[in-house]
Amino acid sequence: MSSSPLRIAFAGTPDFAAASLQALIDGPHDIAAVLTQPDRGAGRGKKVVQSPVKKLALANDLPVWQPESLKDEAIQRQIAELELDALIVVAYGLIIPQAVLDLPRLACVNVHGSLLPRWRGAAPIQWAILAGDAETGNTIMKMDAGLDTGPMLLSEALPIGERETGGELHDRLAAQGARLLGTVLDDLPGYLERAEPQPDEGMTYASKLSKAGARVDFGLPARGIVNRVRAFNPWPVAWVELDGQPLRLWDAEEAHGDVDDAEPGRILTVSDEGLIVACGDGAVRLTRLQLPGKKPLTVAEIRRGHPDLFQPGAFLG
Repeated sequence: MSSSPLRIAFAGTPDFAAASLQALIDGPHDIAAVLTQPDRGAGRGKKVVQSPVKKLALANDLPVWQPESLKDEAIQRQIAELELDALIVVAYGLIIPQAVLDLPRLACVNVHGSLLPRWRGAAPIQWAILAGDAETGNTIMKMDAGLDTGPMLLSEALPIGERETGGELHDRLAAQGARLLGTVLDDLPGYLERAEPQPDEGMTYASKLSKAGARVDFGLPARGIVNRVRAFNPWPVAWVELDGQPLRLWDAEEAHGDVDDAEPGRILTVSDEGLIVACGDGAVRLTRLQLPGKKPLTVAEIRRGHPDLFQPGAFLG
């Protein structure tokens, strides 16, 4: 069933959100305004950059608002004056207070990259890989005052590839979420009538990622380390210390064979195929690494320039 076009505003910031905004731009609904976080400094030089959502909105001549907070009564009045049917929120990054949740005629609708109630919180894509989940997906929900606790309007599962990285899964989930959002908005009143409360069973929390939290402990089992490398690619990137400097790990796989009860972190063998490193249970083969100030390279490429850098018996970490 397709209902009349809705008057909507969109609130989102990163690439994941831009996929949903593009779907809305391509669709029938009237986008009255786009909210995104203020421009931030990024990179080594902290150059101020626009969010992916802002860039997309400006390229399509949409009004862009960048409040520091939605708790400010002035921005709440501005949103109220839009007389919205719905506010669409996708990875916005700011708290939506109850005063704003109450403004749209129908609802505030959120696209969340997990099968709720599993992986509520800031980083559901990466945590699904970290946990070794076989599948994840998207949930479209009606927002309430809790953290990803609102009633569910539509969900769809997506299998996780055995070697899929966080970046690859992100892109597939972004496309899926945009498609599901369009389906819900085609009959938003009907989906709201059929909304299902989230069950209490199975709830997990996906905490925010950090560079410090991406450090690898080789005391973990090999599969856990491989999952960390996959999940944190392309950000914040798994890393260990080598001679007091960070060595970033871009690709890894489980290495099969006898590790001779070697201490976790010890390099067992070095070849152009990679470094085999002992773990708390088993071993991993590190195949693509990044030295400080350099671009990611295969172990074979690094060895051509630094033939003595990695030696069997040395420790990583």
